[in-house]
Amino acid sequence: MSLLKELPPLALYVHIPWCERKCPYCDFNSHEQFDERLETPYVNALLEDLSQQQQAVDNREIMSIFIGGGTPSLFSERAIAMLMDGIRRQLTLTADVEITLESNPGSAEAARYNGYHTAGINRLSIGVQSFDDGMLKRLGRVHDSREAFRSIELARAAGFKRYNIDLMHGLPNQTPAQAEYDINTAIRLSGGHLSWYQLTIEPNTGFYNAPPQLPNEPTLIAIQDNGEALLNSSGFNRYEVSAWAQPGQASRHNLNYWQFGDYLGIGAGAHGKWTTQHGNLVRSQRTRLPKDYLAAIGAQKRVSTRTVALSEFTGEFAMNALRLREGFKPSLFEARTGLPIAALEAPLARALEKGLITIAEDLIQPTDLGYRFLNDLVALFFEH
Repeated sequence: MSLLKELPPLALYVHIPWCERKCPYCDFNSHEQFDERLETPYVNALLEDLSQQQQAVDNREIMSIFIGGGTPSLFSERAIAMLMDGIRRQLTLTADVEITLESNPGSAEAARYNGYHTAGINRLSIGVQSFDDGMLKRLGRVHDSREAFRSIELARAAGFKRYNIDLMHGLPNQTPAQAEYDINTAIRLSGGHLSWYQLTIEPNTGFYNAPPQLPNEPTLIAIQDNGEALLNSSGFNRYEVSAWAQPGQASRHNLNYWQFGDYLGIGAGAHGKWTTQHGNLVRSQRTRLPKDYLAAIGAQKRVSTRTVALSEFTGEFAMNALRLREGFKPSLFEARTGLPIAALEAPLARALEKGLITIAEDLIQPTDLGYRFLNDLVALFFEH
């Protein structure tokens, strides 16, 4: 048990697990064969799930909500409004709460942006991935470039001043010139935030079973270096491994994760993490299959929880905070874990010796080398 002066900020993650089609690179908890008749039962299950977590809320206000998936924009405006109304009845939201909904650029989904905005969604994350029709086809996406452009236009018209564009690079047979076109287009159309990340082949995906031809290492390095230069020159700051934002546009929900804040999780497969008044750290996970999640209405069997051992706190914190490009202050470690900064003395010394971090008077920050080999850096804190 650690001793906290105050509980961390609290966010809410909502998982909607259906997609129109499973992309061959996706290893998220997403499922095909969505049936619109499931909307109301699923929203009811989400709200009941939330009602069972009031102890974890502990009278805290919710500073951000993220509705992810899957493809949440498969849900109608009515269903999202019903969800948001139910959340507001159970929780107190901060006056400046950030409420993000993930969407795909399909025409039918983008047409719902007005209704989502009216329901209280104030930020979108649009899964563009590429503005090149050939690349989109290779990725198994259900939209084309015309719909990608149109979705951003509709987001602006609906009144969204903040939106993220999801963009991938290192795509099958992608050239540096094609990647540059994508990043320049995203910068031009940006709502101030880009998630820009390299395609990786994950187990239990279509690409894992039938791997595509990816660019070679020199090409990947050229794409990465050129993209970073373009983003930096356009006023974007890389504040996390794959997140770039112009001033004031960083995702508050994501920052809460990386700063080791607390978050409730509702929905099939959703994870949660919260801190008790006694300083215990609890992690939870909901059952993954939508049919099992729905069948568990009225029961507690949809969730498993575990209390994190105190010996794991340093690794858990580092796994999150070291994703931040600016690093973290010792005071943040102490505030979020209840432990003295001395608890990090041994792993910090090893990381410093390997050239993976720098330590200033009030800042612990990954070096360029540490950021490149982030998994190795984080492993030092779990070894401790």
